[in-house]
Amino acid sequence: MSGEKDAEGGRSETEANGESGTTKRRTFLKGSMATAGVGIVSASAGEASGDASNVKQGSGTVATATGDQMVATVHPQATRVGADVLAEGGNAVDAAVATQFALNVVQPHSSGIGGGGFMLVYSADEDVVYAVDNRERAPLGATPEMFLDDDGEPIPFEKRHTSGQAVGVPGTLRACDVALKRFGSKSMQELIDPAIALASNACPRVTVDAPLAESIANNVDLFNDAARSVFAPNGDPLQEGDPLVQPDLAKTFRLIRDEGIGAFYKGEIAEATAETVQQSGGSMTVNDLAGYNVTMDHPEHVEFGDVTIRTMSLPSSGGLTIGHILKLLEPFDLGQYDSRSFERYHALIEAFHLAYADRGAYMGDKLFADAPWQGLFDEEYVKRRRRRISFDEAGPERSPGDPWSFQPGNPYRVSPLADSGTGERRATDLCSDKGQTTHFTVADSDGNMVSWTSTIEQFFGTKMMVPGYGFMLNNELTDFDAVPGGPNQVQPNKRPLSSTSPTIVFRDGEPYMTVGSPGGKTIITTVAQVLLNVVEYGMSLQSAIAAPRIYADVDPSVYWEDGLPKGVRKKLRARGHRLNDEPTQLGNVQAIRVLDSGKYRGAADGRRNGAVYDGSK
Repeated sequence: MSGEKDAEGGRSETEANGESGTTKRRTFLKGSMATAGVGIVSASAGEASGDASNVKQGSGTVATATGDQMVATVHPQATRVGADVLAEGGNAVDAAVATQFALNVVQPHSSGIGGGGFMLVYSADEDVVYAVDNRERAPLGATPEMFLDDDGEPIPFEKRHTSGQAVGVPGTLRACDVALKRFGSKSMQELIDPAIALASNACPRVTVDAPLAESIANNVDLFNDAARSVFAPNGDPLQEGDPLVQPDLAKTFRLIRDEGIGAFYKGEIAEATAETVQQSGGSMTVNDLAGYNVTMDHPEHVEFGDVTIRTMSLPSSGGLTIGHILKLLEPFDLGQYDSRSFERYHALIEAFHLAYADRGAYMGDKLFADAPWQGLFDEEYVKRRRRRISFDEAGPERSPGDPWSFQPGNPYRVSPLADSGTGERRATDLCSDKGQTTHFTVADSDGNMVSWTSTIEQFFGTKMMVPGYGFMLNNELTDFDAVPGGPNQVQPNKRPLSSTSPTIVFRDGEPYMTVGSPGGKTIITTVAQVLLNVVEYGMSLQSAIAAPRIYADVDPSVYWEDGLPKGVRKKLRARGHRLNDEPTQLGNVQAIRVLDSGKYRGAADGRRNGAVYDGSK
C-alpha cells in the first residue's frame, strides 16, 4: 500500500497512543476530574509543552492536545470558557452551552442566539446518541413564492439574504435550555455569566481577531445601524486588536439569566426581534417565536470500514449525503493509493457529483417531504450509481438517480424536482452558499461527548442586529429553494435543508471520535474527507484535518485547497475536471478522538484561529 501514513508511523496514534478507542470510557474515567489549571493551545500559537502540539501539513496549522477532558472551538477565549466549566465539575453539555454563549460574543459573525444549528449528545450512562435539532423554522407567514420577483424569477441572493424574509425563527437558545434540562448538571444562569463578562469587555478583555476583522470589513456596507454602531463605531470598521465591546448583548444575556428564555421567545426581546424583521420585509411575529421548540431525535448512521458514523438526519442532508459518498467510495479501497494521488481526488470528485445530485433532488424537511433514505443506501442502487465512476475520464452525467425504485412505498407531498420549466434543478453557486457557521466539540471525564454546529448562515447573517439587544439575525431561510415545487420549497413552520454535519464515530461499539465543520454545502465533503483520512488512511487526527481538501457538487466547478499537488491538478484537468484557477479555503474542523488509554486527543483547525483545551494541564 502506498497510502500516506502519519509521520509517527502506520496507524500512528493507535500505535503510539493506543487510539483504538476500545477502552470502556464509562468505567475507566468515571469520577476522574481535571486539575484546576487549564492549558489552551491555539493553532496560531507556537508549539506548546507536554502532549500539546501544532502540526502544519497542506492547509493551515492544527493545534492538538491530550487530556482527560477536552474542548475544541474556533476561538481561544470560547475554548477557555468551556474548559473552566469542565474544571469546575460541569459535564460536557454544561461546557458546550457556556461555550455557545461565549462564541456569540467573540465570534458574533458566525453564530449566536439569533440563529440555530444541530447538536449531537452522547450520553455515556445511557450509551445513546441524541440529536438536538435546533434548526431555524420559517414563520407562519412564509410562502413558497416569497423569494421570487414579480416576473417569477428568483430574487438575487445578494438582495434576498439581507431581507427580513430571510430570517428564520431562532433555535439556539431553546437548544441550550432543552439540552441543560435533559443532560446538564448546572443552570443556565451560571453558564451564561462568563459570556456576560466577555460582552461587557470587563475581564477578560476581548479584542477583534483577524477572521472577525476581515468579516467586518467585507460586510460593513450592508450592516443596519445597530450593527454598524458596534462593529464600525464612528464609521470606522474595527481592526484586528481593537477592543470588542458589546453592552447591548451583555444586557440581553442578563435578561435571559434573570428572567429565563421566556424573555427571548415571549418577552421584550421577542417583541424587538419581530419588529426588526417586519421592518425589513419579513413576516415573523412574537407568536412565531413563542411557538418555537427543538426536536430531539436519533441521528442517521452508516457503517464504513470498521466504524459506525452517526450524524444528522433531515432536514440536515449531512447524514444521508456523507453516508452516500462513503458507500460509493468504499469498494475502491482508496487506501491503496497515496492520500494525495490523482486516483483519490478523482474518485472523490465523482462521488461528490453523484451524491449532491441526489441530495438536491430528494431531500428536505422530513416532516414535510419524504426522502428515499433506504433507496439511497440500497446496495444495488449504490452499485448502479458507482458504475458511473470511471478512472479514465470525468463523468458527464450529474443528474439524480432513481432511489425510489429501491425504496418501499411512494413519496408523499412532494414532486421530485424544483425547476424553472426546464426540468433541471438550478445549481447554487458556492460563493452564495458557502455559509459560515462555527463548529465546536466537548468531551468530559465521564465519557459524555457533544458535537455541535451552530450558525447564523452567512457571516453576520442578514447583517441585521436587533437594536438595543446586540445580537445578529440569521438568514437561514435562504437555504430553501427560491423556486417552489420541490422537497425544499418554502413552507410555514418548515426547516430549510442544511448541510450541517456534527458527527460522532464509534468503533467496536465505543465512542471513537467527534468531528464537524462550518462551510455551507462544503461541510459534507469536509467531514467526509476527514473521516476517510482517519479510517481509510490511518492518519492522525491533526494530519487528517490539515490535509488539503476539495469540493464539488452538481456544478462542474471543482474547488481545491492550497497543497493539492500541481501534478494531480494537471491530471484531473486532463481527465475533464473543471478545477478553479485559484485555491479556496474549505471548512474549519474541530475534532476529538478517544485514545486507548481513556484520554482524549483534541484538534482545532488553523484555517481559522482554532484552539483546544488540554484537560490534563
